[in-house]
Amino acid sequence: MLSYSKVQGKPYVLQSLTGLKPAEFEQLLESFEVAWQEYIEREYIKRPRARRYGGGRHAEVSSSADKLLFILVYFRVYPTQTVQGFLFGIGQTQAWEWIHKLSRILNQALGYEKQLPEREPARLEAVLRECPSLEFIIDGTERPMNRPKDPERQQDYYSGKKKRHTMTNNIISERGGKVVFLSDTYCGSVHDKAICDGEEYQFPPGSTLWQDRGFQGFAPPGVTIRQPKKKPRNQQLSDQDKHHNREISSERVEIEHQISGIKRCNIVAHKFRNRTGYYADDVMETACGLHNFRLTHRQLTHPQLKTA
Repeated sequence: MLSYSKVQGKPYVLQSLTGLKPAEFEQLLESFEVAWQEYIEREYIKRPRARRYGGGRHAEVSSSADKLLFILVYFRVYPTQTVQGFLFGIGQTQAWEWIHKLSRILNQALGYEKQLPEREPARLEAVLRECPSLEFIIDGTERPMNRPKDPERQQDYYSGKKKRHTMTNNIISERGGKVVFLSDTYCGSVHDKAICDGEEYQFPPGSTLWQDRGFQGFAPPGVTIRQPKKKPRNQQLSDQDKHHNREISSERVEIEHQISGIKRCNIVAHKFRNRTGYYADDVMETACGLHNFRLTHRQLTHPQLKTA
């Protein structure tokens, strides 16, 4: 049975299972324990109960470290719930209960660490003002999902770009920094720019925004847009335009590194098997928070590190 005591002294195994180094795991554990205790106070101690908290059969996933290991393994490896339960010595039903319970606790812990991205478009400009560089990169990212059974949902979630059923989000990151904003989760048929228009993003005046051609026409007032030039119909780009596009692409690769860091969590990289809805959105937010947490910790220990 997998437990923290078995992997505590094996840093490479721990990092392979969770995506975190031992020091990062220990730091996150402090906030996780606070979030867990608040959950117990709220759900068990303060509510009237026939049996006081602590009675009955004790869970196999008992310690706070084991609970954090449990949910990080699920996010990082994304096994089936049956396999997840087998790894930790519990049944599939218990695994399902722990997954959904501990997912909320992990998200709350990352919030205490101030690593979660902003989700409210109305607050975006105020949040971006706090970033020292005022240089940002925007991009869309899609996640594969199981084919919906309902014909209308099949059409909504089908991505013509990926030629499969997906969910999509827009991500805004600070250049050389963390993921600052994550949009709501949309059906795969929704275009990146349509999300921008619908959520009405506002940027601080004087900022610079790097974007790809998928955001053609998105130009917030007072913002310098850096975007590759599109090849005119039946014409070729000049050598100067090609050089310009290469320069922009070399800068925009940062957002690809950010997305790659987020998708170290296989739960947002592999085909999403859980039911869509709030959980599909929540896990993307948590994956962004885990990426920001790793990046912050590693920039503190290795100041020369600028990207994931």
